[in-house]
Amino acid sequence: MAESDRVFAGSIPEFYDRHFVPLIFAPYAADLARRLQEAKAERVLETAAGTGVVTRAIAARLPSTARITATDLNEPMLSHARTTLADARITWKTADAQTLPFDDQSFDAVVCQFGVMFFPDKVKAYKEARRVLKPGGRFLFNVWDKISDNEFADVVTQALAEMFPSDPPLFMARTPHGHHDIARIRADLKTAGFSDVSTEAKDERSKAPSPHDVAVAYCEGSPLRNEIEARDKARLQEATSRAAAAIARRFGAGPVDGRIRAIIITALN
Repeated sequence: MAESDRVFAGSIPEFYDRHFVPLIFAPYAADLARRLQEAKAERVLETAAGTGVVTRAIAARLPSTARITATDLNEPMLSHARTTLADARITWKTADAQTLPFDDQSFDAVVCQFGVMFFPDKVKAYKEARRVLKPGGRFLFNVWDKISDNEFADVVTQALAEMFPSDPPLFMARTPHGHHDIARIRADLKTAGFSDVSTEAKDERSKAPSPHDVAVAYCEGSPLRNEIEARDKARLQEATSRAAAAIARRFGAGPVDGRIRAIIITALN
């Protein structure tokens, strides 16, 4: 993973929340919140909370007695999240999932939406999740499946590879869609001490009013922007336009609809 893959700063948090969240993250946030509600979790730790899409979904489903601690290592993302939700049940805290600042057996559940791919030491993060879970608690997280099963990401990546043929920006393939090997995930969880692990692939539809909305989400609302600007800062808008044109060729010029696929993992303590 490149160092720039973990940089969500500048205008990225705002673009991410405005464009990317409804495009691909919202349906999976609702899914995780439903699973936590069904598990009757009341003390919940969220790691890699980002701009708070899962936090908002959890808060809408869990009872008034619930307590949610939402954490992220990236302060600009968390600062934006704080502005989107005022709820006395939620504590926001900057924290590294690999070294959690919480006591052993503090939570009924630990939840992480599309964050584990960014952890440099995944086993260490899994061990920390297990440490802070109460006996019988659950670690619930999701990862994106391979990029070919996520149509918009695949098309945008191919379009930018044509724009920068000698040095293609591969953030989407390398990191968000680079950790989908279920056998590897199970092995890492076992190494961390989890023995009861289940996985489920889940398809959703990614919808946007136009190809341009999709292109803005990917090219300007994610660390893919860092890769584009590292190659030529003056060509960000050109990259967005090229991505939009590629989406339009594949899905049409009006409202667009593409497949997305994630894997949901539940590990019981």
